[in-house]
Amino acid sequence: MDLKTASKDIQNNNPAPIYVCYGAEKYRINEFVDFAIQKLIEPEHRDFALARYDLSETPLETVLEDAEEIPFMVPRKLIIIRDSSVLAAGKDNGKIEHRAEALLRYMEEPVDYSILLFWVNAEKLDERKKVVKALKNKACLLPFQPMNADELLTWLIRHAKKQECECSKSVAEALVQAAGTTLGILSAEMDKLCLHAGRGGTLTEQDVEKLVARSTEQNVFILVEQIAAVHLEKALTIFYDLLKQREEPIKIAALIARQFRIMLQVKELAGQNYSQQQIASQLSLHPYAVKIAGEQARRFESAKLRSILAHLARLDYQMKTGAIDKVLGLEMFLLRLGA
Repeated sequence: MDLKTASKDIQNNNPAPIYVCYGAEKYRINEFVDFAIQKLIEPEHRDFALARYDLSETPLETVLEDAEEIPFMVPRKLIIIRDSSVLAAGKDNGKIEHRAEALLRYMEEPVDYSILLFWVNAEKLDERKKVVKALKNKACLLPFQPMNADELLTWLIRHAKKQECECSKSVAEALVQAAGTTLGILSAEMDKLCLHAGRGGTLTEQDVEKLVARSTEQNVFILVEQIAAVHLEKALTIFYDLLKQREEPIKIAALIARQFRIMLQVKELAGQNYSQQQIASQLSLHPYAVKIAGEQARRFESAKLRSILAHLARLDYQMKTGAIDKVLGLEMFLLRLGA
């Protein structure tokens, strides 16, 4: 079952007896947990119908005993279980002993008045475990992996719409370029933009430029974008702004090198017919970052990217040994690149 189907079933008050949420996107897992609480448990029932457990503190058998206990004064219970060891890979260093066979028995005849929602703190489940194999057949497993570029922009547009604001794709892209791809940060920045626009308002790229503070990493990201587009004047403006913010030139050079290294890696992997998602997984990057790096890389030959990286390596050595003034060295690098 996928997330869309699971959400629809919950919306229609037809939940599965067991949900297992896992993956890198903890913000989206939290969104799903909040959605399940809102749709399945009435606000006035939550004192009796909502339970939370952490398996680092509570044995699994205790949780299942609670699930099997008939609810008091409410029609059903939602039990949210945080887990870092029972279903995840890796050694369990906790002091709590869990009997996974208890969950296997429960899965055979789950009670109809309790819903178990496991929140697994891991990117993947340990499919070697017998209990995980059983859950694949008996439960609703929901992976929450980073969204691809289009999904991320759609998510932002939908987030704005919930607050009765209009957000175009170009504005969503401007926000990602300014704030990065961390969903918690994007959500907070979108809330700020919507508050500024007001209900029924339309967000603009000027709003993003005015209201969203860019991190050093995002400034360098845009600086490299300007270099790739041969907009030298804009690239230098960003560089001088970073210096005014007292950013260390060696750090700026290292971040520029990182972005060009990503461009080269993306270009080479794409040439080997890797998909965007595969490249993101291989390089441990967000798919949106891979998309932008791929677009930037198309403007350079692989040999040129290698030459730039070699130049940056020499510049790094010269800056650290005092062979060249750090600011002057970076200025000369940018001017030569834009020539």
